[in-house]
Amino acid sequence: MRIDFISDVVCPWCAIGLYSLEAAAARIPGLQLDLHFHPFELNPGMGPEGQDIEEHLAEKYGASPAALAGARQAIQERGAALGFEFRMEARSRIYNTRTAHRLLHWAAERFGSAAQRTLKLALLKAYFTEGRDVSDPAVLLAVATAVDLPEADAQQLLHSDRYAAEVEAAEAEVHAQGIHAVPAIVVNQRHLIQGGQSVEVFERLLRQAMDEAQPA
Repeated sequence: MRIDFISDVVCPWCAIGLYSLEAAAARIPGLQLDLHFHPFELNPGMGPEGQDIEEHLAEKYGASPAALAGARQAIQERGAALGFEFRMEARSRIYNTRTAHRLLHWAAERFGSAAQRTLKLALLKAYFTEGRDVSDPAVLLAVATAVDLPEADAQQLLHSDRYAAEVEAAEAEVHAQGIHAVPAIVVNQRHLIQGGQSVEVFERLLRQAMDEAQPA
């Protein structure tokens, strides 16, 4: 089943959505997901130094400290239930992710969707669990080589602007489709579901899509 997963690597609900989706698929015997990740930058205009996460969220969403604390708790609990560790104390800043998306594009083009998925999971862990700067080429290189992508090729990519135009075009296409928040998940190029939904919600949608794909 084809899944187009539109997301950012600094979006906690994107991590929750991905883990929920895959947990839902695991409940359906014989179902295999053909995952394709598409770029979405939450902060396309952010400078290379990033921004303090609390300051950023307060400015962007007008969230109070109490609301932010409640959201952090909810995210940690959802992640723990899915087997993903959010170490919110380690994530003190938020960053621009254009280079990370270029790396993900390269992984898919050169090595296929399975390699892209592995890299995506590693980038989510690097940011949310380890608190690393996923805009830093050195960090991105270390993550890429840790998942067995070729170091020399990854380094060459990271020190160029290769795939910047492709990422920009992909993001423009997503916006043209009316998608302005992530995660946004398209099932079989037909059904759109948005947000970090529960495993049960994803399971219902996947089963529905499977039923529709069956010959009459």
